[in-house]
Amino acid sequence: MLRLLSLLQTHRYWPGTELADRLEVSPRTLRRDIDRLRELGYPVDAARGVAGGYQLRAGTAVPPLLLDDDEAVAIAVGLRSAAAGGAAGFEETSVRALAKVIQLLPPRLRRRVDALRAVTTPAGPGGGPVLDPAVLTTIALACRGEERLRFAYAPRPPADPAARHVEPHRLVCLGRRWYLIAWDLDRGDWRSFRVDRLTAPRPTGARFRPRELPGGDPAAWLRERLSDARARYDVSIVLTTDAARVRAFVGQWGKVEELPAGRCRLRMGVDDLGWPVMVLGALGADFTVESPPELLDRAREAGRTLLRGAEYRRPRGVDPAQKPSGTL
Repeated sequence: MLRLLSLLQTHRYWPGTELADRLEVSPRTLRRDIDRLRELGYPVDAARGVAGGYQLRAGTAVPPLLLDDDEAVAIAVGLRSAAAGGAAGFEETSVRALAKVIQLLPPRLRRRVDALRAVTTPAGPGGGPVLDPAVLTTIALACRGEERLRFAYAPRPPADPAARHVEPHRLVCLGRRWYLIAWDLDRGDWRSFRVDRLTAPRPTGARFRPRELPGGDPAAWLRERLSDARARYDVSIVLTTDAARVRAFVGQWGKVEELPAGRCRLRMGVDDLGWPVMVLGALGADFTVESPPELLDRAREAGRTLLRGAEYRRPRGVDPAQKPSGTL
């Protein structure tokens, strides 16, 4: 039956006699196996007569698929790229699917997937930290298998990582970062962990009984927790541009207040001033920094760096009035 399914997946239409010959079975055995596939949810159409045959068509549900080695490797590599942010909006579902695929791959195919990852660089949307898909897969498998997890965690670099022992429940992709929501066994409370600050996750083999997630919605709980967390810098900037344009750019990571005369005020709580500096550079609007004073220094430093990169050396003997040539 597995050989039959594999053949049906690789051919649009199989004449009955040809299919029976390929499988080295009688037409009666072929019909019986086709009926069994239908009972398992595979929609197989049959045409009667001398030229009759079989064809696998699209159904209303997704039955199990048979993949050859190259197909399995291609799917795993594609899912890793999507999990890392290569396909916006599919990060969480990609991690779940990747965990299922990796768990079934034999060692020889896992080595092929790892080799491809080692020599390729995903070109995702950017802005977030680069993660090892193997770390995401390990955490996802622990969540699905209800298995306790140990790892080292640095709550805020350059703090030294500390050992953590948790019951992992959910992985959530929020904004440009991945978070693990888990019950911290040492602290006896729910905690969220940024996956990019988490190293060497390893399952312990000890199972746990899942607890009820706070509020029932892990994403909503995480958003509330992040908004309540005290950031290192309270940023306030007045920009001379449309408020809707700023809201569309910063999304949930800032609050925008409309002001008279085509201006708006942007407020953000950040640990690193690099993010608001990037926002200012991308928007390209006139602005006034209200707080913190350190943001002005960071913006001036970024401006000087850009100016240095944009300078060019004029060759000797070239008339200053002439248009310069060469690479800027």
